[in-house]
Amino acid sequence: GAVVGLIGEPVDLTYPYTHLGTDRAALDKLAGQDFDAIREEDSIVILGNRALAGEDGEAVLGAAMDLASRTNSGLLVLHTAAGRVGAMDLGFTTDGGMAAALDGAEVVYNLGADEIDIPAGPFVIYQGSHGDRGAHRADVILPGAAWTEEGGIFVNTEGRPQMASRAGFPPGAARENWAILRALSAELGATLPFDTLGALRAAMFEAAPHLGEIDVVPENAWTPVARGEMTGGDFVRAVRAHYLVNPIARASAVMAELTRLAESRSRPLAAE
Repeated sequence: GAVVGLIGEPVDLTYPYTHLGTDRAALDKLAGQDFDAIREEDSIVILGNRALAGEDGEAVLGAAMDLASRTNSGLLVLHTAAGRVGAMDLGFTTDGGMAAALDGAEVVYNLGADEIDIPAGPFVIYQGSHGDRGAHRADVILPGAAWTEEGGIFVNTEGRPQMASRAGFPPGAARENWAILRALSAELGATLPFDTLGALRAAMFEAAPHLGEIDVVPENAWTPVARGEMTGGDFVRAVRAHYLVNPIARASAVMAELTRLAESRSRPLAAE
């Protein structure tokens, strides 16, 4: 089996590993070591996306890339949201992050984002499927299909576009999400230039051609990021309740029971 080293909070990975430390100092120390033996083996550096979210995220990435170069390893950023990689491929980002996007906003159109806190003040339109946290903050709700109820293209954490087919139809007044946005654009007098899912995908492939290469991992140029000063402390886990990480899981009685059982196993037993 593989030899695994972990920097971050100790956690039950269900397989053996060597704990190398919890903080940025441990990563900095590791990246500066000599790895002649490892260079001859197949190896990979896996970096959790939470490690990149702090103010020193670029410095953390630089250290991880330096480690990968020194060990002749691949580098993989492990994301915690199914749609994040594809969204970044399409340029769906904001300078300054969520805080900048919400700053001074009078209206917020929330497209199924249930893991964020929207401050009081803005008028919130929520488009989503499960009436989760985002819906509780909404002034208007537009019911959309769940990912199992519409076709889609997802990009996995290695950059591979994958086709997903719907397993059923959305209930009640819910509609496929692209169709909601298309209808809304017409009502606002800014009609989007597609009437079918096929036309939408054609426009998407024109903007990002590699998304049309289903099941193919693109070859990316290696562009090292200079190692800077890492100012943060410990790396912390992005996921605390494994079985409740998304709206569909949180709506499940089975997932709630699994969470309860996991929490009971983690509590220390009283001495008899």
